[in-house]
Amino acid sequence: MEQQSTGRANTRIGRFIQYRPLIHELVTRDLKVKYRRSFLGYLWSLLNPLLMMAIQAFVFSHVFKSDIENFPMYLICGNTLFNFFNEATTAGMDSILSNGALIKKVYIPKYIFPISRVASSFVTMLFSMGAIIIVMIATRSPIHLTAIMCWFPLLCLFVFCCGVALFLSALAVYFRDVKHLYGVVTMGLMYGTPLFYPISIIPENMQWLIKINPLYHYINLFRHTLVYGDYAGFNTWFACVASALVMLVLGWAVFHKAQRNFILYI
Repeated sequence: MEQQSTGRANTRIGRFIQYRPLIHELVTRDLKVKYRRSFLGYLWSLLNPLLMMAIQAFVFSHVFKSDIENFPMYLICGNTLFNFFNEATTAGMDSILSNGALIKKVYIPKYIFPISRVASSFVTMLFSMGAIIIVMIATRSPIHLTAIMCWFPLLCLFVFCCGVALFLSALAVYFRDVKHLYGVVTMGLMYGTPLFYPISIIPENMQWLIKINPLYHYINLFRHTLVYGDYAGFNTWFACVASALVMLVLGWAVFHKAQRNFILYI
């Protein structure tokens, strides 16, 4: 049994490697479609987070009087990661339905479609890192040695988004209402994640509600390594890894079971 399981795993890994060129083509296509007929093109990946940060920084610094140290950096770090999650999972959710015609014509491992959508959103986020660098320079933020580890929460978030995209894309094939309900879910997550407020303003007996949100830990670790110059705590690292792996396994299990009848519903 163990040899059979190992053999299946190796086959799936080999198949994934075999279809890497297709994933590359799908990612390239998504990026071209996103910025098609746009005068500024890929520059919007840089300008959009900067403009959003500027507006929110003005509102929360002058209107609501936020006292968070280096608030522009605090804000843009949170927004960049949350926007990636929102874009990746929303696009991944629609990936099977939008590629229904192709799925019916030729055999392609169906999980490639949600994974490629997450990957294209990840590339967009990497472009957005330029905006973070600009804000660091503008605010004269110190460059800490811990910044070399800021890739870790990004990698964990990528894995987490892959799991969510697999789960949602399978669910959306059978229940189209999921696409409408998910907008409400992401709005709740936006306000339930400390993007523009510190967790300290939440009563201590209610902070556990924020901490069960995986996005809090990814953003918190990213801020600590890049802005605060420390490695946060072990619990934060563990939460990042555990939530990513659990979501990936759950998403894969649901997707693998549901994909058998996709062709009947797409």
